[in-house]
Amino acid sequence: MRPDRRRLLQGGLALAGASLAGTTAARAATPARLQLSWLHSVQFGGSYLALDRGYWSGEGLDVSLLPGGPNAPVEPPVVAGTALAGISAADYTAAAVNQGAPFRIIGVAMQKNPFAIASLPGNPVRSPADLAGKKLGMALANMPVLEALLTVNGITTADVEVVPTQYDAAPLLQGQVDCLLCWATDLPVAMEVQGVECVTMLLADFGYSVHSQTYIATEESLATRRSELVALMRGEIRGWEDYRADPAAAAALTLRMFPDAGLDPQVQALQAERQVPLMFSELTEAEGFGWFTEETVAANVETLALLGKPVDPGLWDRSILEEARG
Repeated sequence: MRPDRRRLLQGGLALAGASLAGTTAARAATPARLQLSWLHSVQFGGSYLALDRGYWSGEGLDVSLLPGGPNAPVEPPVVAGTALAGISAADYTAAAVNQGAPFRIIGVAMQKNPFAIASLPGNPVRSPADLAGKKLGMALANMPVLEALLTVNGITTADVEVVPTQYDAAPLLQGQVDCLLCWATDLPVAMEVQGVECVTMLLADFGYSVHSQTYIATEESLATRRSELVALMRGEIRGWEDYRADPAAAAALTLRMFPDAGLDPQVQALQAERQVPLMFSELTEAEGFGWFTEETVAANVETLALLGKPVDPGLWDRSILEEARG
């Protein structure tokens, strides 16, 4: 309720100061939920730093970070409005938009997609051409990813023997497959921590352009909760810049915040380091965290078409980032 002007004037400077402090506190209590794309880990370390260091409260938000997981998809709470924004990926968002969801991508955390081919030094895969004649372990749900990579590089699926596997390094280590399709920041990291040298080929280095760890919001939120989205992204930008400066601090904070999550300290520390070159680039150096351009969007549109998820460049909306950095 707005304070009565006459009583405020009569109360003197002390009361005025207390009332203004109360108004600031009220702003800080504005709730905002950010739906994460997976279970808590250092993958979201910049967000943890933003929360821990008060970057959001300073912007007038009381942010809750909601964990994702196999039974907690990102899109439903964002569509329903129970989450202000979510962290997804361009291919998931494109699929939802093709089904009528009113999403916009308002920021891009990972400048390079983390999908990779992991192999061992004795039989390495360093380029898509090396996949010819190899047994590739992967989840069959990711066949569109493989097909897009091969198409861009002029290779047919007949050249690669796909072996359905669980998401585990064991088939590679036991010689059942020659390589694995995985994220560069998890299975290769886990193997290295165990003392196993691994060769990692990023798909993004060979034409697979799909923005990952993207921030999504609905068209309605862009219209009616715009100031909250700007404040959310300001906090994210500051948190992730801190992460870049000190990944080890982000890993340590993650372990402190989630002591019961079963996180391995060595894995978290190495994953924190490995994420940095995926999330920061010459583009972010020039324009700031989360940035994207017409050129990067065009590359995404092309790859998404190969994935059978055609979208218009208008799916990406940079206006929130522009206001957040202003």
